[in-house]
Amino acid sequence: MKGNSKLKKIVKNGVFGLPLGVTIGHVISILISLRWGQGYYSPCVPQMAEVMGSEIGAVVLQTALCGLLGASFGATAVIWENETWSIMKQTGIYYAIDSAVMMLVAYLCYWMEHSVAGFLSYFGIFTAIFVLIWLIQCTRVRRDLKKINSRLK
Repeated sequence: MKGNSKLKKIVKNGVFGLPLGVTIGHVISILISLRWGQGYYSPCVPQMAEVMGSEIGAVVLQTALCGLLGASFGATAVIWENETWSIMKQTGIYYAIDSAVMMLVAYLCYWMEHSVAGFLSYFGIFTAIFVLIWLIQCTRVRRDLKKINSRLK
């Protein structure tokens, strides 16, 4: 992929990822409200609303940050298309970028406790989910490659 077309793909994926991030963030707030809201919808963490001065201000910021998170995951997906990099290099760069964005968003949205223990706990959970999804994807790709290779023989 040439430089200009690669940049276009990154931007396109980021733009597509933005509304997806907002949607996922909204669905998560609904699921959290169903579990812990005691019959009420809680669009954001109360501490965030308190810091922002209003619930609507907190929700607007959280929506924008969820969009940023979706855009980051969308844009960085082009890393997997770089065939000159090893799978470890692709994974490391993808993980480094998206974990940094995730941790920033999680901190600003008060999804984690604002302490070293809270940060490490959230980071550990994020890393565990990342590894699980990565392993599932690797398993699927290997299975698909075996099918293709068996058809070629």
